[in-house]
Amino acid sequence: MMRRISAALLAIVGAIAIGAVALQRHEPINALWILTAAVCVYLLGYRFYAAWIAARVLSVDAWRATPAERLNNGRDFVPTHRAIVFGHHFAAIAGPGPLVGPTLAAQFGYLPGTLWILVGAVLGGCVQDMIILLLSTRRDGRSLGQMARDELGPLGGFAALVGTLIIMIILSAVLGLVIVNVMKHSPWASSTVFATIPAALIVGLYLRLWRPGRVLEASLLGVALMLLALLAGGWIDHQPVLRPLFDYTAIALAGFVILYGFCAAILPVWLLLAPRDYLSTFLKLGTVALLAVAIVLTHPQIKMPAVTAFTDGTGPLFGGKVFPFVFITIACGAVSGFHALVASGTTPKLITNEADVRLVGYGSMALESFVAIMALIAATLLDPGVYFAINAGAGVVGAAPAAAVHTISGWGFPVTVQQMQALAGAMGERTLFARSGGAPSLAVGMASIFGSTFGRGLLALWYHFAIMFEAVFIMAVLDAGTRVGRFMLQDLLGHLWQPLGRTSWYPSVLLASALMVGAWGYFLYIGVIDPNGGVNILWPLFGISNQMLAGIALSVATGIIIKSGKLRYALVTLAPLAWLALVTTTAAWQKITSADARVGLFAAANELARQLALGALPPERAAVAPQLIVNQRLDAWLTMLLLAILWFVILDMARICVRRLRGLALRSSSEAPYQPSRLHSAAAQVQP
Repeated sequence: MMRRISAALLAIVGAIAIGAVALQRHEPINALWILTAAVCVYLLGYRFYAAWIAARVLSVDAWRATPAERLNNGRDFVPTHRAIVFGHHFAAIAGPGPLVGPTLAAQFGYLPGTLWILVGAVLGGCVQDMIILLLSTRRDGRSLGQMARDELGPLGGFAALVGTLIIMIILSAVLGLVIVNVMKHSPWASSTVFATIPAALIVGLYLRLWRPGRVLEASLLGVALMLLALLAGGWIDHQPVLRPLFDYTAIALAGFVILYGFCAAILPVWLLLAPRDYLSTFLKLGTVALLAVAIVLTHPQIKMPAVTAFTDGTGPLFGGKVFPFVFITIACGAVSGFHALVASGTTPKLITNEADVRLVGYGSMALESFVAIMALIAATLLDPGVYFAINAGAGVVGAAPAAAVHTISGWGFPVTVQQMQALAGAMGERTLFARSGGAPSLAVGMASIFGSTFGRGLLALWYHFAIMFEAVFIMAVLDAGTRVGRFMLQDLLGHLWQPLGRTSWYPSVLLASALMVGAWGYFLYIGVIDPNGGVNILWPLFGISNQMLAGIALSVATGIIIKSGKLRYALVTLAPLAWLALVTTTAAWQKITSADARVGLFAAANELARQLALGALPPERAAVAPQLIVNQRLDAWLTMLLLAILWFVILDMARICVRRLRGLALRSSSEAPYQPSRLHSAAAQVQP
């Protein structure tokens, strides 16, 4: 009875909070309303919807052996404590999407992003993550592409595998671009991020060799090392001799990110990936909790309007109307296809008990969505003029500070050069103009919240703490993403020569890792040399490809659910699939065919080529224009290819469903035979 009463109260409070967020227009809204609505929605979704899916749709069996137990090889398949698996999975999925996406989408106002984050996560993103994780766990940790091939057929499976690999390359490039924009010409940020790498290695060795099983000790050691890295970065930033050693250009940092991605993909999972993810989870959870507490204590007012004039597609951060681009831009904060790669990549090879899929799959995504809400609040607490001055590229508002503030003030969002200079000085930076990508403005918003709560005298420390928070988020996803891409590439290479398909064979590991890193490294380089920061081109492409990948994952899940005789539950995945297919198809069509150079990729390439031919470009932009033109056209063709792959997989799934409904023969299920878990049995025996 008490559970029902508490659930009813939670639903009532959530409904009131959502009503306040959606209906209040003419007065500033308190951030507490958004925070309350989010907490209520996530708790209700996890308690009821996730539990129902686990019991009815997935038939989760806690006594069934997982591939981590059956195929334990000490490298990729390793039974791991549920807390560490949760930490790894959350750290691996919670990359730039929930931080950068909502921050960029704030150009439409706070309302569109808030509503989509809440609805999309509970009914779409969390559902996808949990279902794909369970399906992969039941199939020896197979990748999404392998499951598509095994369950739908060779053609649909091959299309899904190629599509996911291309998407993985784009996603990794965007991850790298965001981290480069965060670290460039910031010695404090660069030295801090560099120091987190040996910290993760030390924790990995501590848990594996020096003190096996001492998770608490390793956690305390790791947190201490992370905080020491932050303080050491501040000390280095004030040392005239050491500071230049960590002041890097964007191209130099791109080289570092590429090298790091290669090393992370070839090292054993226990040495760098798992401990780094575990440590970053502590940082992420601690920061998000601290941010929530600060918002509760200060109950700040949202300064961004509920809906801005830029919903018509004239936004300075990226072109495109609120539909479909708010859904594309939010990306990982609501639904993310990248999560399906992690849920069918590293995580099912670590999970020890099927019962953990609800916590690891649904719970991790709900928490990531909460991070997206925190990011949206932090961004919209800034004065709108400051927000646009930080995020708008120099090519849009002007390279000179005076020109930038004149342009932004003309939009109705006043800001001054003195205001921006004072803000940069308080944050310990030289300038905050044109720091595109969303991450710097998010760090400013977070630092302002922390400063208002815990003292404004430490704004520079809070700002760089937020930068470290964002960078660790992104680096952890880059680790897992490159490794997952390596798995997919090895699967493709195995068709050429069977040994190359063995994921633990080291020559194959080295070759596939080098090819994967080289591919996304190219797109990263193109984004780095773009005078507008690269985000205005790469982020929409990232969002479209990410949502397409979610569509592919939900297609595979729908096909498997219907094949298993659970047609009455198919709407669980079919409904979000239909919405994503509509959104991504619309966005991709506009990116391909739009005559507006701010939206269409071909139109942007043609306009840049025209300006180059007329000699209308500045010398520095003319030098890189040929590469940008080629890349924009390549992006357009990739968008067309990915759209074709998405619909090919959807139609192949529909074919399987029709055959199942007609009672025709289908490919047998690739689910591994049932084996009882010895680990669970042993654990049950030792309990009193």
